[in-house]
Amino acid sequence: MKKLVTVLAAVLTVTVVVQFFLAAMGAFDSAPAEEAFAPHRALGNVILLLALVVALVAAVARMPARVAGTAGLVAALVLLQSVIKEVAGAVGDDSGALLFGVHGVNGMLIVGTVGALLRQAREQSAAPRPVS
Repeated sequence: MKKLVTVLAAVLTVTVVVQFFLAAMGAFDSAPAEEAFAPHRALGNVILLLALVVALVAAVARMPARVAGTAGLVAALVLLQSVIKEVAGAVGDDSGALLFGVHGVNGMLIVGTVGALLRQAREQSAAPRPVS
């Protein structure tokens, strides 16, 4: 089960990298914003679900709480992305644009947290099993 958590954490890491690609693609697309960012939004939902699955599998695998907690933190940061987007959109004008910059900073926090999750999962799956 610990190896499964490591594989899921690696898939989550790749998914977050693809999310940045889709954000850049949407930013430079000539289509309307709703259409241009549709893949970015859809993958954000997948990332949220995948982070919750990693947290659940880590708990079932009896990995240290920090592994499941880090996966839960990824899910919370992804939810925060949606909140930032909605608040920035509601504010509008220059303040909204400035606030929307926090969306990118939060995305970088997600990258760092997912990297930490992958490292923790790899360390735990490589650790020898205790003799019982």
